[in-house]
Amino acid sequence: MEEFFAELLEYNFSFNEKVISSLSQIQVPEKSILLINHTINAHEIWNARINGVTCAADVWEIRPLQLLLKLNHDNYQESLKIIENTDLTKTIRYSNTKGQTFENSVRDMLFHIINHSTYHRGQIATDVKNVGLLPLATDYIFYKREEL
Repeated sequence: MEEFFAELLEYNFSFNEKVISSLSQIQVPEKSILLINHTINAHEIWNARINGVTCAADVWEIRPLQLLLKLNHDNYQESLKIIENTDLTKTIRYSNTKGQTFENSVRDMLFHIINHSTYHRGQIATDVKNVGLLPLATDYIFYKREEL
């Protein structure tokens, strides 16, 4: 299972990086900037929850695209450390941004990071298309095809 999560995290990292890089090259809709920031911030927050540490990032904080590239890399590396050093079936108790307490397995939290990112990359693609630009194809199968 760790190997599969490592592959999914690589996919997530790779396409987040491509989206951030492409957004830095076009006149990008404001909503897309908000969404890619939210995606990277949320990944950082989930890593912190799994690790049981406080995260300074705000879920809707706007940061420069160049910084997002670094944070995306840092998030990826931290998630890889988590899958290498943590029992994925372990249950983590955490609070969401509204202060509500929940319990989920590390496995479910990692999958949420990936699924959440995919969802928002889809919203960004729609946003970019709505202003007449060609969005990136970021589906998982495109990542797998690049490997061939």
